Amino acid sequence: MTLGEKIADQRKAHHYTQEQLAEILGVTRQSISKWESDLAYPETEKLIRMGTLFDCSMDYLLKEEITDKDGNAPAESVRPPIWGIQIKEKKSEKMVLGLPLYHVGKNAKGFIAIGLRARGVISIGLLSMGVLSLGVLSVGLLALGALALGALAIGSIAVGLLALGAISIGIVSIGAAAIGCFSFGAAAVGKYAAIGDSAEGLLALGKTTAHGKVFEHVGDINDRAQLFELLQQHTPAALQWAKDLFAAIFR
Repeated sequence: MTLGEKIADQRKAHHYTQEQLAEILGVTRQSISKWESDLAYPETEKLIRMGTLFDCSMDYLLKEEITDKDGNAPAESVRPPIWGIQIKEKKSEKMVLGLPLYHVGKNAKGFIAIGLRARGVISIGLLSMGVLSLGVLSVGLLALGALALGALAIGSIAVGLLALGAISIGIVSIGAAAIGCFSFGAAAVGKYAAIGDSAEGLLALGKTTAHGKVFEHVGDINDRAQLFELLQQHTPAALQWAKDLFAAIFR
């Protein structure tokens, strides 16, 4: 259980409302709500007061693997290493943006989070979510993973505004199999433009096959001048950034 879950559990076990607990601790009800949702963390003084109020140890409140109020770790909580790696819980006392500076654990949440399930500005984990995210399943502004979803997504399967992967889906898509508005790959399907060994789109430039509704060319894919000129005529102005990026990468 997380700290927030334990606070909520003990508050209810002692029959306090959020308003009553807030009054006892000298904080707002919104603060209690944020603590219980793990969106913010109590100050040390408030944790000590809750430990006394709920008759539980600090280890119980702060360590997710401890479920005994006295702070004793049950035998079954000592788990075998996962993939040969033992994950030991570590959490910084220093806070950044309402989160611990770093948190290492099974379910890590911090400015820098490392764990099986990690959430943070920088997150690394089996399942990771963050501004910069690295994981098997990765979600973030910059996402790198076997399956990556983000503004910039890089992975075996990548989905994003700019996607790079074996299979990529995005506004600008680069991959062995690329699908998007502007696509480049061995097999490229682009709503507006496609460049590849096999290309299909409004404007298509393919080394072996090309199917284009407005323009198609089969052969030397190094000669792309006409394709980029037509981009300006046949694609929406709202996607100018994507056209410029596509042209800059492959000009």
